[in-house]
Amino acid sequence: MSTHHHVDAPVDAAARLREAGLRVTDSRRAVLDALVGRPHASADELLDVVTRTLPGTSTQSVYNVLGDFVDAGLVRRIEPAGRPGLFELRVGDNHHHLVCTTCGAVQDVDCVVGAAPCLTPSDPHGYAVQTAEVTFWGLCPACAAAAGAQPA
Repeated sequence: MSTHHHVDAPVDAAARLREAGLRVTDSRRAVLDALVGRPHASADELLDVVTRTLPGTSTQSVYNVLGDFVDAGLVRRIEPAGRPGLFELRVGDNHHHLVCTTCGAVQDVDCVVGAAPCLTPSDPHGYAVQTAEVTFWGLCPACAAAAGAQPA
């Protein structure tokens, strides 16, 4: 697995790209910079940000960069059911996600145990389990307040 990077820390895009074994390009730098301030962003959200600094950038270009990032272990793709794929810089650990069923907000949740995998299946059917992905679905605090619901 890749080294865990805290997304709150300042990012030297060129150094991060080189560390991941990727060539430094303007589009890769722009997508990486866009991800820093937008954890759990879709490709379309990233495209909106990238085109502010690199007008003319195509959707396909952003998807290609994100694919390179995922392949290099620089970015993790999550796919909440019924939602577009989302991308995050938090890699190299075994964390999970909370997803709001109303507004789609996504929040990281650290693994209960911490070591990968933090959950094991009752019968692994011969698989060598390496990680576990868990998505918790519910209402974020704002949507719960608007609906008059009480958090669990």
